[in-house]
Amino acid sequence: MRHLASEMEQKYQCRFHSLLQTFLGACGPEPSTSLKKVMVELVGDGKLNWGRVVSLFTFTGVLARELYSRGEDKDCSRRLAETIADYLGREQQDWLVQNEGWEGFNKFFRRRGEVSQESSMKTALFAAAGVGIAGLTFLLVR
Repeated sequence: MRHLASEMEQKYQCRFHSLLQTFLGACGPEPSTSLKKVMVELVGDGKLNWGRVVSLFTFTGVLARELYSRGEDKDCSRRLAETIADYLGREQQDWLVQNEGWEGFNKFFRRRGEVSQESSMKTALFAAAGVGIAGLTFLLVR
C-alpha cells in the first residue's frame, strides 16, 4: 500500500495538492469528520475497487502530513487513520470480505507485479484511482 500510495501521490501530485487545499478550506475544526463524509460520497455509487481504496489512503496520508506540518499533533493523524480504518472495516466490510480483505489486496497487486511495470493492470489501477481522485475533486469543489 505504501509503495502504491507513493506512486499515486507522485503521479497526481498537483491534483492532490489542489484537493488538499480545497478540503482544508472546507473541513472545519475536525478533519476526520469531513474525511468520513468524503469517503461515504466517493463510494456511494457502490463501485468500490482497490484503486479507490488506494486513492483514499493516499489522500488521507497527504492530509495527515499537511496537518502535521501545520502544527497538528499526532492524535489528529491517529483520528484520520481510525476514520479510514473504521469506514472500510465496518461500512465496507461486505466488500472487503468479497474481495478477500488485505490478502485479496496483496493477491491483486502480486498478480500486477508478475507482469511488466507498464502493464495494463497498472494502467487500470491508476485509471480506477483517477476516477476516485476525480470523485474527490467533484465532492470537494461542489
